[in-house]
Amino acid sequence: MSWYARLHELQQRGESAAVCTVVRTRGSVPRRAGAKMLVFADGRCEGTIGGGAMESRAIAAAQECIRSGMPRLERYGLVDPQAGDAGVCGGEVEIYMEPIEAAPTILVIGGGHVGQAIVHLARWLGFRVVVSDDRPEYCSPAAVPGADEYLAIPVAELSQRFQFTPQTYILMPTRGVPVDVEALPHLLGVPHAYLGVIGSRRRWAVAVQMLEARGVSRAALQRVHAPMGLELNAETPEEIALSILSEIVMLRRHGTGDSMKWLGSPDDAGA
Repeated sequence: MSWYARLHELQQRGESAAVCTVVRTRGSVPRRAGAKMLVFADGRCEGTIGGGAMESRAIAAAQECIRSGMPRLERYGLVDPQAGDAGVCGGEVEIYMEPIEAAPTILVIGGGHVGQAIVHLARWLGFRVVVSDDRPEYCSPAAVPGADEYLAIPVAELSQRFQFTPQTYILMPTRGVPVDVEALPHLLGVPHAYLGVIGSRRRWAVAVQMLEARGVSRAALQRVHAPMGLELNAETPEEIALSILSEIVMLRRHGTGDSMKWLGSPDDAGA
């Protein structure tokens, strides 16, 4: 498999990594320009840029690159370890590290009518989409067409089967308060960009009371978007999906959700 195919596979699986490429060398070095190594957030790697202390330092720097999301250029001397160099080969290496972010993923928990509409719209918007429901008849290509992956398991098992990342948007168009109360304690602590629950204000207030009775803190619950979506007075599953995905796009693009209607002169229009 080529490097580019491998990177595409990782993105589609929702994994983050960093590509380390030797871009310049001088003198005696273990690998020449063009050598590549793929580093994962947990320190696993594929390929090599030379091994030894230099590679160990590069792996640590690549992990920081993944955490920050910013590329970086690292220089390693290979002359005098007593002076802090990473080896004794006699040369110098420059390594460019580029973070490969996980594809933004919509995790839909609940394969009912609204869940189906969310999947359809989210795919159209370019998200990777995963559907989960503890009822197999609501979690299949026949029941919910168009998803990239189907997980017919209880929410408690999701962390074992699904790779949560900071690019995961968790949407819960569930069938009722009992499901929300059972599921949320398993989701509040996983990496995510968004965690939202469907329903009315009253439904959410009842769920909050029950969760607090179980020991879930108010501070943790304040991070949940509930009821999720923008106020469109939506009624149909498609309209509700639009409301929810509109909020996702607004947050991703740092919008305000305000109406864009405006009347003024060109000089006042800004960029």
